[in-house]
Amino acid sequence: MRRLAAALTIGCCVIVTYCAAPGFAQPPEPGTAPNPPGISLPDIQRWIDQLLPAPALPPAPAESPLVDTPELAPDLAALRAATMPAPIGDPFIDDWPAGLDDLDPGGMVAVRDVTATAAPTLIVPVRQVLQFKYRTNDSHDEPSYAIASLVLPVGEWTGPGQRPVVVNNLPIDALGRDCNPGYTLAHGFTRAANLTGYVLPTTQLALLRGYGVLITDHEGPRMAYAEPTVAGHAILDAIRATRGYLPDELGESRFGMIGYSGGAIATNGAVKLMSEYAPELSDVVVGAALGGVPADFSILARSMNANLASGVFLGAVFGIGRERPEILARMNHLAQWVTTSQLINSQCSEVFAIPGVLQLPIDIAADIPDPLDSDLAHEIYAITRMDGKKSPVPLFIFNGEQEFWVPAEGAKNLYREQCDLGVPAVYRSVLGEHFIAAFTGYPESLTWLDQRLQGVPAPNEC
Repeated sequence: MRRLAAALTIGCCVIVTYCAAPGFAQPPEPGTAPNPPGISLPDIQRWIDQLLPAPALPPAPAESPLVDTPELAPDLAALRAATMPAPIGDPFIDDWPAGLDDLDPGGMVAVRDVTATAAPTLIVPVRQVLQFKYRTNDSHDEPSYAIASLVLPVGEWTGPGQRPVVVNNLPIDALGRDCNPGYTLAHGFTRAANLTGYVLPTTQLALLRGYGVLITDHEGPRMAYAEPTVAGHAILDAIRATRGYLPDELGESRFGMIGYSGGAIATNGAVKLMSEYAPELSDVVVGAALGGVPADFSILARSMNANLASGVFLGAVFGIGRERPEILARMNHLAQWVTTSQLINSQCSEVFAIPGVLQLPIDIAADIPDPLDSDLAHEIYAITRMDGKKSPVPLFIFNGEQEFWVPAEGAKNLYREQCDLGVPAVYRSVLGEHFIAAFTGYPESLTWLDQRLQGVPAPNEC
């Protein structure tokens, strides 16, 4: 621990001169890194690895689907296993199901009724809250599982057709399983309770409208924060599971998606993967509303590194690394200690965001110079951006024009891409940075989604 503290001290001391001005430090130009006179990044990285040995890790479990990586070198496999989120004592969430290979994506593994604990947390009256555990695929199309919660309102649906369903993809932004909205619904309010569903009350407004609400734990069992393929698969398979479990009530329902920030990453993944992964849902999902969209991580590498947002950015890189261990392979010893500690790797964002006050650049966690402009980084940018994949459903996209952490550039590029591909889309530039824009763009996005669920044809402003 002394060596770890010393390494952190060196890193923090370097940051005093390494970073730009305090506060909202401006990122360097693409392809460059700010070097104080006489000190280079390779020097800093070398000092860290000389001072701090790599953590001594047990071998990866021989048979564990959570970390089943036979193609990895033993050291990297052990590192990946040690970075996984800790169990939270709820077998429904923790336990990897047997026989996933025998189920199709969306196939139901287990169902539990959590109405007794969920109803008090939802504020408005509900008829029932069911949690589904179902087969999905991870980022490499290997069998995995996910959890989603279906909230049903009181009263019969009196509108045309079957009851519409809002798929509420909340910004989970977490590395620990108890940070999921599903955990809060099953266990009530705890230290790690996910409260994002109360900031923008989509669930409550939809229930009062008579709609069902499907709330997805879209980061998957590895808590792959910011990984859009895992999230997209989990969302699409949640819809499949819902339709299959309640065919008489919801089998022919319209489904509409909504997500902001981390929830927009998930929603974007779902619409871009729908045509190839779940094409039958193209006529079921009537639209998707996305706000504060982190659509291009190469932009975030400029806007969220070495400033107050760097803790969240580091958490996202690590979350993606859980699914893509080639990222973990480029971590230095300091990063290995941090990411294998349950003090960090099983926490919610309010914990791992704290290092942002030090304005630490991600460079001090890597073992290669300029990691955000490396070949590996550009490969990850391309994979997560999903260039050229067309949404089969109409889109409503909005972003704060004064955004500095999630710049509007990414959302505008997504809008132009989807317009060029022939998708009916609307873009709204709204007032505010990331947190203010969540409120200024929300009312119109919800109205747009409500109209799609009522069967009103989508406008096209491309």
